[in-house]
Amino acid sequence: MNYFQMGTQIISGEGALDAIKELEMTSVLVICDPYMVESGKVNDVTSRLDQKGIDCSIFSEIIPDPTLEVVVKGVNQLCDRQADMIIALGGGSAIDSAKAIKEVYSRSNQKPVQLVAIPTTSGTGSEVTAFSVISDSQKAEKYALVDVSMIPDIAILEPKLTETVPSSVTADTGVDVMTHCFEAYVSLKATDFTDACAEKGLRMVWDNLVAVVEDGSDSIRREKMLNASCLAGMAFNEASLGICHSLAHALGAKFHIPHGRANAMLLPHVIAFNAGMDLNTDTETLERYETLASLLGLQAGTKRGTVQTMIAQLNRQTKRMGIPKYINDCSVDMTDFINEIPEMARLAMADTCTLTNPRVPTEKELEKIYLSLCQGGV
Repeated sequence: MNYFQMGTQIISGEGALDAIKELEMTSVLVICDPYMVESGKVNDVTSRLDQKGIDCSIFSEIIPDPTLEVVVKGVNQLCDRQADMIIALGGGSAIDSAKAIKEVYSRSNQKPVQLVAIPTTSGTGSEVTAFSVISDSQKAEKYALVDVSMIPDIAILEPKLTETVPSSVTADTGVDVMTHCFEAYVSLKATDFTDACAEKGLRMVWDNLVAVVEDGSDSIRREKMLNASCLAGMAFNEASLGICHSLAHALGAKFHIPHGRANAMLLPHVIAFNAGMDLNTDTETLERYETLASLLGLQAGTKRGTVQTMIAQLNRQTKRMGIPKYINDCSVDMTDFINEIPEMARLAMADTCTLTNPRVPTEKELEKIYLSLCQGGV
């Protein structure tokens, strides 16, 4: 028995922010990072609340890889404010933090709080998912929290908010979208419904990402990428993900490599592993990847050849966007990286995303994938 549910109302397109003036609330806590305040972007939200005469406060202590400490601070401010709506403005860190803050507050106070997510990057799809990734700074670990109660009530997709995102961030977050689509499509929990979202999302990001990285002023492609990110979120919210995300979570927690960049470095190796390129027989997952390659207009004489062509094309795209291929290029000490590989592999094995990976890995196989990130071998 399979389930597919969409608990989030999606408002998209140019001018979508004006929907804020139509929402019912009495008091609002806006959650964002410091840059949203310093740049004035938060005013796009607060000015519309002012027009409604709605009282609001701003919690702007969100950091990359949000921690348990940040969540506790946010809960305390929400308790002080007694708001009946949270508006999360920003990338995955802001939205994931808002989800966790809402969850802790709701469970401890038994008070309902609406959550409105307004993404400013085209990457995580967090605006429509039940996932929240929170870091434990003391243990240097990331936890993927999953609960349907964390799914935002409303997602507002305003393309203009993404137009000033730097090209490097556009690239990193865009490959995160691509990874969501690839992993949801081959997940053990994939269905016809999640496939539809993953296929459409992948075609959109494959056709638009490199171009929008090279020309961030292209508003049409910006909108396509924002919609692709949301579609990918819809896909993996139900199908879940796989070891690329498990490996990236551990890598990011240990060495603070941006999540999308970690995924980009790992994805070609994960596709090759899941497809069984090292095996003597063709697998069902190999055929699934071949289907995706065909959707992207890629074809070779054999199934393996087609998937290998897709991997090669993926490598060309990431190179064109300036995304590093090896850990050597990420300002990470190689000795430290190699020493941490066994622990990162252990954490990746325990990650919830590993449960739906189409090929069951061993810790040694995950270690081998990490080692593949070392230029020239070890």
